[in-house]
Amino acid sequence: MIDIRFLNEKARQIRRDLLTTIYKAQAGHPGGSLSATDLLVALYYQVMTIDPKEPSRESRDRFILSKGHASALLYAILADKGYFDPDHLNRFRQISGILQGHPDMKKTPGVDMTTGSLGQGLSPGCGMAWAARKLGLSARVFVLLGDGELDEGQVWEALMFAAHHKLTNLVPIIDRNCLQLDGDTEAVLSLEPLADKLQAFGWKVHEIDGHDMSEIVSALSAAGNHDRLDIVIARTVKGKGVSFMEHQAGWHGQAPDAAEYKYAMIELGGEVS
Repeated sequence: MIDIRFLNEKARQIRRDLLTTIYKAQAGHPGGSLSATDLLVALYYQVMTIDPKEPSRESRDRFILSKGHASALLYAILADKGYFDPDHLNRFRQISGILQGHPDMKKTPGVDMTTGSLGQGLSPGCGMAWAARKLGLSARVFVLLGDGELDEGQVWEALMFAAHHKLTNLVPIIDRNCLQLDGDTEAVLSLEPLADKLQAFGWKVHEIDGHDMSEIVSALSAAGNHDRLDIVIARTVKGKGVSFMEHQAGWHGQAPDAAEYKYAMIELGGEVS
């Protein structure tokens, strides 16, 4: 059973948690974390087969955050799911902590792949999907990519590899918020017609509203379960949920100050002491 109200409220909570993490550290990437929140909430609370009590179970579904700079989002969810004590969020991006600026599979429980150098996450996703198939596992591998990182050639090599080897258990998800560090993706290096390009590479393209929870759950639940290659383009808003961050490239990697944090938390239904 799908409880859309629960998932939407969970997304609001996770947005509050990741912003608090970034605010306390005065470092991090709020814009792209907020745009992808609904996607990851759908994956971790509804779609993926996972068990925080057995984080290394061979049959589990895998998730790779290729856009590793959105780590505060992943950490907020992993903490909430019970992979580690939420107190670790207070030491985000500290050398002594387990939550580095980019996910580290050797330091953080629940992280399936170390990421951070953009364009590299889909390649290990191919390896995981291939291995799962060879081992006869039903596991799916979900990989979240930023649209800005599609500028990297390695992404397209991985898409070709997956298509050639028919890795139908691999599900790439593109967080299409149309903004990257340097501005509008179409001004920096045009991606469009993106769906046509992906289709030409052999993929079945599913374009969805990346903030409509019903649409997200429906698309991701069905993906990776057919004799076809499914890829999801999620149309999102950078900074979603915080009015002054929405559609603003400047919030790609900037932490809010005290006044901005308080305003954001109020908009997200939270309280600030």
